[in-house]
Amino acid sequence: MTTESSQSLNQEPGNQEPGNAVQLDHSIQPDPRGAFFDARVPAEWEPLACVWLAWPHNPKTWPGTSDGVPRLAKIPQVYQALVGLIAQSAPVQVIASDGPLDQADQMVGGIGGVTVVDIATDDAWIRDYGPTFVQSRQTGETHAVDWQYNAWGGKYPPWDQDAAAAKAICETLSMRRVRSELCVEGGAMEFDGDRRMITTTMCMMDENRNPVWDAPRISQELYRQTGVMEIAWIDGGGLQGDDTDGHIDQLARFIDRENVVVAVAAPSDPNHDGLRRNFQQLQAWGASTDPGVTVHPLMIPPPRYVDDSRVPESYCNFLRLGPDRLLMPSFDPETDRQAAEQVSGLTNATIDFLDCRELVWGLGALHCCSRDQPANVA
Repeated sequence: MTTESSQSLNQEPGNQEPGNAVQLDHSIQPDPRGAFFDARVPAEWEPLACVWLAWPHNPKTWPGTSDGVPRLAKIPQVYQALVGLIAQSAPVQVIASDGPLDQADQMVGGIGGVTVVDIATDDAWIRDYGPTFVQSRQTGETHAVDWQYNAWGGKYPPWDQDAAAAKAICETLSMRRVRSELCVEGGAMEFDGDRRMITTTMCMMDENRNPVWDAPRISQELYRQTGVMEIAWIDGGGLQGDDTDGHIDQLARFIDRENVVVAVAAPSDPNHDGLRRNFQQLQAWGASTDPGVTVHPLMIPPPRYVDDSRVPESYCNFLRLGPDRLLMPSFDPETDRQAAEQVSGLTNATIDFLDCRELVWGLGALHCCSRDQPANVA
């Protein structure tokens, strides 16, 4: 593989000293005449057809009790509030089966623009096992990529129903589905709506996902399926308590094609050094890519523990609802306010908060539990 190292920064965000470098992958071999070159993954600030959710039902995802109540029992109310907020901006498709389907129908089926769809799941994190929607640059027609899925490297069996959910969603939509041999979760890929993508080596190169794939082969498959031609791989580290091996949607998000927010932590936080390296690597990449990208630090909340385990809280785990609205997880009043001011200033979007302090005990937040489907512009 040919790689090019951009100058990075080995200090606090905003300063400039040489350090470790992000790897810019130039192993992709585009074919301007081929169908792959025509593909793109629309950015999340573009118009939406709908947002997909999977109704929560797995007690292993939210184990234990809170105030004497099983933690899982509190999560449907969080989803009810989430569905109501999303439905103000876009239609919502909620997948569930059996008892959870009945509960979802009772709690959100009467909300305008909400459809409850009979599709079985093992878990609620549809971002990771749902389809990646890809559009033709020429026609605007949308199709779906169905990646291999094994519950974050085989951590949480069974996962066969989740692995089949993308196919079922495509059948519901009567949408063309392309099956990939690459094992990757949706939360591991961050697209700019054009030719660029950010990911982490920790997740994408994990031996429990893709043991015989090297970076050039992964890069070529990502190009084949999504049209990306520039991949920024970061390897600074993930969040304490995270079980995804470093999903990018907890660490760095495009605000638009020229601005990225990156999770950073206070110096006293054990996450500080790894997140600082991610910031430095992306800041170096932002200075070298075209068009240039300005990288903005987005402070995570102070550490919080549930049953002696730290929960992975990050404001990067927001859900964009088109160009004008953004749902942000609420974790801590002071850092909520700071995050909202910063992101609002970058996007000019209306910021709405949803309390995610119970939801994040399942080790995810708003972006993890949703799958946006772009509007078909054909």
